[in-house]
Amino acid sequence: MSDDHTHVQEFFSARAAAWDDRFPDDGPAYAAAVADLDLRPGDRVLDAGCGTGRALPPLRAAVGPSGVVAGVDLTAAMLAAATRAGRHREGGLLLADVTALPLPSESLDAVFAAGLIAHLPRPAENLRELARVVRPGGTLALFHPIGRAALAARQGRRITPDDLRAEGNLGPLLAGSGWRMTSYVDEEARFLAQAVRED
Repeated sequence: MSDDHTHVQEFFSARAAAWDDRFPDDGPAYAAAVADLDLRPGDRVLDAGCGTGRALPPLRAAVGPSGVVAGVDLTAAMLAAATRAGRHREGGLLLADVTALPLPSESLDAVFAAGLIAHLPRPAENLRELARVVRPGGTLALFHPIGRAALAARQGRRITPDDLRAEGNLGPLLAGSGWRMTSYVDEEARFLAQAVRED
């Protein structure tokens, strides 16, 4: 993918209004993935590529009223859908590019990213940008509400050896970007890779 995000914006803009209707049963999977992050009250967390904000309610519940929750997305239509769904009340929404976040270094405790990695133009560099905004020892969750094989089947394709989300590819990619992978789950019902920001 090139650095021109026009294709990504067009793809998601055209689908934003009906996005939640297409995937109405994903809520429990998002909540379970957020629970696995072990966030604490008062933590500061970013939903990177937040889309319609489905992770914002469980993120807010995890960090409580004293915590900070922010959702960043490249597509204004997705953020508008998040607002219509009332999810803007759970955290601040920001129209921004996750490859160049307008956030201070080491300002967050965690990043949650659902379905994001496939849309990163330069994954190693872009994961390094996510590491920049997280304190040492902070966490990253790369999530999808279905596993790689199920997603490939849904999209009418096969998993290829160069799939970034394959454990053997993702671990070294994260390691070269300031993260250490701590867990990896790729099941029919979900994909969740977690990592810790190295010092």
